[in-house]
Amino acid sequence: MTDSANTAEELFGQGHAGCKGCGAAIAGRQAMAALGRRTIITVPASCMATLGGGNTQTTWRTPFYHTLFECAPAVASGIRAALDIQGVKDVNVVSWGGDAGSADIGFQSLTGAAERQEHMIHVLYDNEMYMNTGGQTGSQTPLYAITTNGALGKKVRKKNMPAIMEAHGIDYVASANIAFPADLIAKFQKAAAKEGFSYIHILAPCHRGWGIKPDQTVDIARRATECGLWELYELDQGRRTRTYEPGLTPVADYLRAQGRFRNLTDAETAEYQAYVDAHYGGWGGKN
Repeated sequence: MTDSANTAEELFGQGHAGCKGCGAAIAGRQAMAALGRRTIITVPASCMATLGGGNTQTTWRTPFYHTLFECAPAVASGIRAALDIQGVKDVNVVSWGGDAGSADIGFQSLTGAAERQEHMIHVLYDNEMYMNTGGQTGSQTPLYAITTNGALGKKVRKKNMPAIMEAHGIDYVASANIAFPADLIAKFQKAAAKEGFSYIHILAPCHRGWGIKPDQTVDIARRATECGLWELYELDQGRRTRTYEPGLTPVADYLRAQGRFRNLTDAETAEYQAYVDAHYGGWGGKN
């Protein structure tokens, strides 16, 4: 894969069908600043596929394949194999899925590609709900968050996808956040330079599902890291490094700013805070 890119060239975002303040669109624009034009993207059914383009229109200025829900990493694996047969080594192959297309419906093809150590990157852009189908609960939905099919709030904790991917022994695992673009771009550059499989998990809030205003997307994303619930780190060839040291602001400042947590009790908020106090230093996304 390439290890450099023309960061001045806009390869995503010159008009798209996403909502104002869409965290997924911000993530796409930031990532493409690192990946560059020599990139092929596969995206399963998701908001990102919808806003990425349809028919004769596309937001991507690189090849972009809209796949079925369960198979973006498998399609990316096939593209990688075809490039390898032709001796083409300087193209980034990236599968880019949402919560369902990565952690749930698409997990089988994702774990298979990781097990094979495919020469590719998989991105999970995490808005913590199934927003393309109306905001339902998924495995990436946090504890106590309200969704359209869970008015009482989720009763179990969030699946720790970075830890699961780390267990595959792949080249590179990283968490990222759209509120920290330099950190995100640097991680994509590292992933693009690897010879095997890389996984990047991006916090990309959805204002509709989270119950915030469109202009609060980046601020709320930043609060998630500053309070310790979304740790920024990387695992590079087995070595773990935190890439940002937060000030650890009160968790309540993050949770109570969102409509999806409007029913949180003081005890439940304290539970979140106790988790950060006791476990910060591991990946915060287990909340």
